[in-house]
Amino acid sequence: MGALDDTPLEIVVGRLLKQRGLTLALAESCTGGLVSHRVTNVPGSSAYYLGSVIAYSNEIKEWILQVRRDTLHRHGAVSEQAALEMAQGVRRTFHADVGLAVTGIAGPGGGTPEKPVGLIYISLAALDVERVERHVWNGDRQENKNLSAEAVLDLLRRYLEDWS
Repeated sequence: MGALDDTPLEIVVGRLLKQRGLTLALAESCTGGLVSHRVTNVPGSSAYYLGSVIAYSNEIKEWILQVRRDTLHRHGAVSEQAALEMAQGVRRTFHADVGLAVTGIAGPGGGTPEKPVGLIYISLAALDVERVERHVWNGDRQENKNLSAEAVLDLLRRYLEDWS
C-alpha cells in the first residue's frame, strides 16, 4: 500500500485533509492507537485531527461510540456492522467531517473458523459516503496492526482523492 511516491500515508492524508478543510476523528480497537499515533506524528496535524477513542472493550464501543448492543450481540465486535457504527459514532461524538474505525483480531489468539486471526474491518463515515472494507492479514500481531493502520490511512486517502 502507500502513496505512489513513497510519501508516508499519514503525510499524504494530512495534506489532503488540510487542502479540503476537513476534520478527522478515529475509533480504534485492535490497533490500540497506532493510527492516531501515525496521524499525530505529522507536524500541524492539529489543523485537521480532532482526536480518537481507543475502544477495546464492547462497553466502550457502546457507551462512547454508540455502537448498538444488538449489533455487538448479533454480529460481534469484529464485524462490518460494528466497524461502520464505530466510524459513525466517532464522527458524531467529535463533530468531525470524517470518522474512521478499525476493529479486528490482531492475534495470536482469539480467532475462530468464522473469524480467523488477522480478520480486520475498517470503515469510513462522512457526510456523503460510508464505506467498510474487510481484510485478512497473515502476519504476527505487530504486522497485523501495522497492516491495519496502513489500510485505514489508505481508505482515507482514496476517499479524499475522490472527494470534490
